[in-house]
Amino acid sequence: MVQHEIKLRVRYGQTDKMGYLYYGHYASYFEIGRTEFMRALGMPYRVLEDEYGIMLPVSSMNMRFVRPAKYDDLVRVVTMIKHFSLKSVIFRTELYNGQNKLMNAGEVKLNFVSIKDMKGTEAPQDLVDLLTPYLNGEKTVIE
Repeated sequence: MVQHEIKLRVRYGQTDKMGYLYYGHYASYFEIGRTEFMRALGMPYRVLEDEYGIMLPVSSMNMRFVRPAKYDDLVRVVTMIKHFSLKSVIFRTELYNGQNKLMNAGEVKLNFVSIKDMKGTEAPQDLVDLLTPYLNGEKTVIE
């Protein structure tokens, strides 16, 4: 499964009264992981929007909380493509703490939508071409 990793530090303003990463911010970590995955792949969201006229709105999301992230923790965000089709993509994201223990995991499904008419469309062939070596198992990590 193709994957990309980044590290994010939990900021004070993201925590609740207990010093834990507020649960609503986990979705932002997932989004940052997806955005950086696409950028590292060579197809940033901005390119999808500006050059191909395609958006990727979220159609579903689920996550499981295992351990809390705390203020100033360095969180390793691992983002993978679980499923890819011409109509949609499912990203799996896992968050790990400094001891490499799973803190949170989930999946987000996004659909390819035309900006012009706001209707479902197919993924651009250039994106398919970029992903093919990873989806075929020829490559596994996006650097």
